[in-house]
Amino acid sequence: MTYRQFPPNEDKVSLLGYGCMRWPTLPAPGGDGNVIDQEEVNRLVDYAIEHGVNYFDTAPVYVQGWSETSTGIALKRHPREKFFVATKMSNFSNSDYDFGVKMYHNSMKKLQVDYIDYYLLHMLGAPGKRGLQGRFLDNGLLDFLLKEREAGRIRHLGWSFHGTKEEFDRALAMHEQVHWDFIQIQLNYSDWLHASGNNVNADYLYEQVSSRDIPVVVMEPLLGGRLSNIPEHVFTRLKERNPEGSVASWAFRFAGTPSKVLTVLSGMTYMEHLQDNIRTYSPLVPLTQEENQFLLDTAELMLQYPTVPCNDCKYCMPCPYGIDIPGILVHYNKCVNEGNMPKDRMDENYVKARRAFLVGYDRSVPKLRQASHCIGCNQCSPHCPQSIDIPKELHRIDAYVEKLKQETL
Repeated sequence: MTYRQFPPNEDKVSLLGYGCMRWPTLPAPGGDGNVIDQEEVNRLVDYAIEHGVNYFDTAPVYVQGWSETSTGIALKRHPREKFFVATKMSNFSNSDYDFGVKMYHNSMKKLQVDYIDYYLLHMLGAPGKRGLQGRFLDNGLLDFLLKEREAGRIRHLGWSFHGTKEEFDRALAMHEQVHWDFIQIQLNYSDWLHASGNNVNADYLYEQVSSRDIPVVVMEPLLGGRLSNIPEHVFTRLKERNPEGSVASWAFRFAGTPSKVLTVLSGMTYMEHLQDNIRTYSPLVPLTQEENQFLLDTAELMLQYPTVPCNDCKYCMPCPYGIDIPGILVHYNKCVNEGNMPKDRMDENYVKARRAFLVGYDRSVPKLRQASHCIGCNQCSPHCPQSIDIPKELHRIDAYVEKLKQETL
């Protein structure tokens, strides 16, 4: 395993970090929803630690609020010095001081630790009350966290970012007075020059952070799996260049090559994904300048596929009307990448594509959880890190589904 270390921080951190947002689940015993498969989580964590992974990133909102508890159970079985744990203040819905302090203390209880190695102000980027100002400055929570760092209960304090350039610059400008220990950004070969929605290109984010000698934690190296579930001709392009390597390994090499990257987070649900990523970083073979350009050119090719920028983070869940929002968007993107999106009945593969879309939709998303049940309450959109107008996308997809069913394209 490749490790990174940035003095004066003495931590020797594995380049592969475990993102605990996508723990495996099982159907709940009562048949209503899912529960975390703790036995499998333990197995994944054990394998990761045995093979050199020592950074585990979670948050109060991950896996419908169960990630910290599950992560704590798995890590408690290992010596504390074997791992670094990162969690966050996810106070999106309530900026009250007491609420934030309680969330912080609850994180320690759930993780079963008496200090947190890496603590983040979660998902900065929105303006005003929903961002840094309202959630951490006006209410005094940043002052509280700075005191916790001084007391040693927080070893390193930083923040994660999704949002506008103005808010990013503002938070970064506080470095001189606050001294941020690390910053977590979305970085991959697609977002390097072509960030979607309101997000900022990763080349700008990385350059601004690294130029201040602040370590970078990378999230979304695979864009929630979208850089491994790619159009066939893009897949072929990558495999022809490196037949032995996985498609995902290209993305992880891109994310791990920049010298100021401390660790690259991956939400590994399956053992085979964990094993593949460990291989990629044991050790990292940095990209050459030619390979780097090859991936940037690949990103240009992918722009022709109009996918919805959903990374399946599930921050939008649960929907009060039971809609499986990420399930719908993931299926839609899959069909876009596979060419199963007929524009009209004149398409030569219309019959095949129509069937693939509709049959796959019903198999992926139960009818009672499909887009047709969206009433546009918009409870979901404010929580989306990618700034997706979720009701608009659901209504658009539902209209497309109805046209396919009625054959009125």
